[in-house]
Amino acid sequence: PGFLIQTSEMLQKICMRNLVRKYCRGLTAERKVQLQQKVVTSAVFSGKKEGYLESLSQPFLDTRLKVNDLNPKVLQLISGENIKYVTPVIKYDRNGFKARERLLVLTQSSAYVVEMAKIKQKIEYSTLKGISTSNLSDGIVVIHVPEDKQQKGDVILQCEHIFETVTKLCILANKQSLVKVVKGSLRFRVGSGKEGTMVFTVGPEPQVFKDKTGQLTVV
Repeated sequence: PGFLIQTSEMLQKICMRNLVRKYCRGLTAERKVQLQQKVVTSAVFSGKKEGYLESLSQPFLDTRLKVNDLNPKVLQLISGENIKYVTPVIKYDRNGFKARERLLVLTQSSAYVVEMAKIKQKIEYSTLKGISTSNLSDGIVVIHVPEDKQQKGDVILQCEHIFETVTKLCILANKQSLVKVVKGSLRFRVGSGKEGTMVFTVGPEPQVFKDKTGQLTVV
């Protein structure tokens, strides 16, 4: 009879709501944060960047390095700021593209590129112009900064945990809409009004090098 079909549909909806309610109430605070971060990652990368599906089962860590792992001089320079995330990165010079080992430190208000006991560059989230990655499986991320005397130019980084790092950055900066996943190439600011080009391609093994035309090529 029709009324039984209608009753069955109502009970199914009630049962589903109850299951969802039970699941949500059983979430720990840590698990809830994980899911919230993964939702942002999905919005930014789903269907756009290779390796996204493989990253789904990998939980994000709160940080890759502890605050105590930072040099005391660095901690003194950024004292008063709440450090949220630290991860090792490879930074490529804007001129010459030489690879250098650095740390990316994300606080509540700024991103820092750190070399041992020195802060090489500070980027306040309020001035952040954009975040770019490629659609391939590389770990390159470009942080675009404003063109002013305080900034040397855009920051080119290679991150082992690209989805985690970009997600943390855009959440802290509240700039999710500024993340772009590009195909083929992207332009970045070198400084003093100059621009450079980065080319993304596919090859037998991962490489990052300066090609004959002077462009940074990411394989």
